Amino acid sequence: MAIRFDGKVAIVTGAGGGLGRQHALALAARGAAVLVNDLGGKIDGNGSEPAAANAVAEEIRKAGGKAIANGASVTDWSAVQGMVEAALREWGRVDILVNNAGILRDKSFAKMDLADFRLVMDVHLMGAVHCTKAVWETMRAQNYGRIVMTTSSTGLFGNFGQSNYGTAKMALVGLMQTLSLEGAKHNIRVNCLAPTAATRMTENLMPEAVLRLLEAGAVTPGLLALVADDAPTRAILCAGAGSFERAHVTLTQGIHVGNAADAAEEVAARLDAISDRSGETVPESGAAQGALEIAKAMQAQR
Repeated sequence: MAIRFDGKVAIVTGAGGGLGRQHALALAARGAAVLVNDLGGKIDGNGSEPAAANAVAEEIRKAGGKAIANGASVTDWSAVQGMVEAALREWGRVDILVNNAGILRDKSFAKMDLADFRLVMDVHLMGAVHCTKAVWETMRAQNYGRIVMTTSSTGLFGNFGQSNYGTAKMALVGLMQTLSLEGAKHNIRVNCLAPTAATRMTENLMPEAVLRLLEAGAVTPGLLALVADDAPTRAILCAGAGSFERAHVTLTQGIHVGNAADAAEEVAARLDAISDRSGETVPESGAAQGALEIAKAMQAQR
């Protein structure tokens, strides 16, 4: 059955180009009214220009869809509130939020200025927090919401020269994990998308032949699945070049060594056993770690 968004309202941040533009166009083509947000800044976050968001919104309208443009910076809480209010004034609800806005300020950690670290955190992490907080009560009240955080393989697995970006992207996974639990009773489903795509942010990082395979539109089917009526929740979906995978934060069964004087030596000596992935689980919440540890400790006392 085709995925449709008729009657739904979506906000897509960073939608003036690249992945965000593809997400906005696809949502609109399948019936959603879309608020196209983009500050219009450079890849490093400097500057602002409303033309990009306006162009995408106009592209949607010319195709017969519904769209308005918005130039709020996701780092500005008041502007983000105004953005959500604009969507509510126009269409009366917000059903889908795609947190896609981002910047890059790559350098090795030794050479990175702390201001560059902080700004990347502000855009990626606090930007998503601002946008999510601004729609949260509306989604709770209407008992429906679909939210996607844009994480990254850099956050999940690391990448040289991107400590700021990777930190922010992994933090979004933690945000998703908790919000998916808190939103469950209100039918708010929260997921992460980890894209690999040829955009302004990757064009200087990969060979031309590879970039041709990584068209941004090849990621968007994953986004649509994560915001559909029957979307999962707490998923980390990886996507690129038309391929899709799922990443998990897992917990091994581990061992119990107690708290004797030589416990540290025991941990060091038995790291292989602690790391054994047979029987590993994907915990339903953070409490599962403590439950596993207590169970092993109690078993050792018998």
